[in-house]
Amino acid sequence: MSSILTEVFSIEILIKLAVAAGLSLIIGIERELKKKPVGLKTSLVIATFSCLLTIISIETAYMTPARDDINITMDPLRLAAQVVSGIGFLGAGVILRKGNDSITGLTTAAMIWGAAGIGIAVGAGFYAEAFMTVVIVVIGIELIAPFLMTIGPKRLASREFSLKVQVKHHDDISTLLSYMQQNEMYVENIRISDTVIANDTIEHEVTIRFATIHQNTLALYQDLHTQSYIEQIEIELLS
Repeated sequence: MSSILTEVFSIEILIKLAVAAGLSLIIGIERELKKKPVGLKTSLVIATFSCLLTIISIETAYMTPARDDINITMDPLRLAAQVVSGIGFLGAGVILRKGNDSITGLTTAAMIWGAAGIGIAVGAGFYAEAFMTVVIVVIGIELIAPFLMTIGPKRLASREFSLKVQVKHHDDISTLLSYMQQNEMYVENIRISDTVIANDTIEHEVTIRFATIHQNTLALYQDLHTQSYIEQIEIELLS
């Protein structure tokens, strides 16, 4: 009888681990398709081990024998609670602050935390809740968010760019800013510096971070090159 119970229990554990791994692959595939740092393998490892730790935490609490001389009170999810806080260092590792002050990786960090949550939920036996959460998150990221960007205000659908140009005269900076305003390029930050070139001639280097609904980097580059007062252009898509 004991061996039968042990076999059933082992099968249940394997099912939990398999379900956690399977659900985590959905998140992993979504990140892989977008070429983000956390992909299939990372999501699989996080969710599966979180599930295992949750199972261990719950089973240890119930397997501890009672004693008449000591009143032992144990939290079945005490170990799983530490997973939630401990997973933070992985999330911090994918949040990047670039030299142009743009921050990337927040969604990926949230996905890491979510993968741990999937493992904990499945390990605790909440299969349906874990599955529905994954479905809602994926639908929200892949369908609802793009839909809101399409029907919402233009600024919601805009993307951020970093632009570095070199001009000869002070007046050219004002001309550039006016051109950007007319073409719905919303300046968020601007930095101007002097650059000494040949024969001690001073030109002006302008670095601008701006948002625009125009999605094509090459088209922006070509449009800016039509402005005769711009000497050099360097443009980068930030988000």
